[in-house]
Amino acid sequence: MPPSPTPASERHIIVTGGSRGLGAAMIEGLLADGYRVSTCSRSRSANIEALESHPEFGSRFFWKRCEVGEGSQVDEFVNAAVEWAGEDGLWGLVNNAGVAQTGILASFPNRETEKILKVNLFGAIQAARAASEHMLRGGKGGRIINISSIIGSRGYNGMSAYSASKAGMDGLSRALARELGRRKITVNSVAPGYVLTEMSAVLTPVQLNQIVNRTPLGMLAEDSDITNLVRYLLSDAARMITGQTILVDGGISC
Repeated sequence: MPPSPTPASERHIIVTGGSRGLGAAMIEGLLADGYRVSTCSRSRSANIEALESHPEFGSRFFWKRCEVGEGSQVDEFVNAAVEWAGEDGLWGLVNNAGVAQTGILASFPNRETEKILKVNLFGAIQAARAASEHMLRGGKGGRIINISSIIGSRGYNGMSAYSASKAGMDGLSRALARELGRRKITVNSVAPGYVLTEMSAVLTPVQLNQIVNRTPLGMLAEDSDITNLVRYLLSDAARMITGQTILVDGGISC
């Protein structure tokens, strides 16, 4: 028989890019489950301030300013978060921080491509490196979840750099799953379709309507659709799932 599940209250999760949108929604869901949650962002948002002062969640929530993609800052954040969590150490990392920008590659500025790759891909690698070091030292297993995108496997007109960054995250998940599997650390990608968040604001209403019309379920995903899968992958019930890219797209990739 599998071992009894460990209570969420004894586990600490890091979510990068948690100041708004999907990241903020995931943090609220995880705090509601009883986890201790740490996050980072470039600045303190209204969502962060609300969680810090929340009568139930505040004592289980930690925030630190950090530019994801800057390796030294990512290391400092992860170390500070683990120190804050104390004996809970680190059970999970959700690589959520990301930026998006549209533009035909032939005229797309190199500096924008570098920014997208630096935050989305390099930042995910940096956070996974720092987090896995603590998980290996703790010896209790763990979870790494990379928030990818179906654009990483399907592509999309005007989003070449973004697509490349998300495809890289999927490759990271597969390779790192092999590296860490024997230490009971699972690594997976969650690849949302087109979600009703600030990230989808880079698409025009016409583009969004076209996407909805091509989606078998006839609607865009919401934050809760992604959050619920992340919560499952962090749980003991998902102990045999690793190295996968799991699509949450309403069937548009069928």
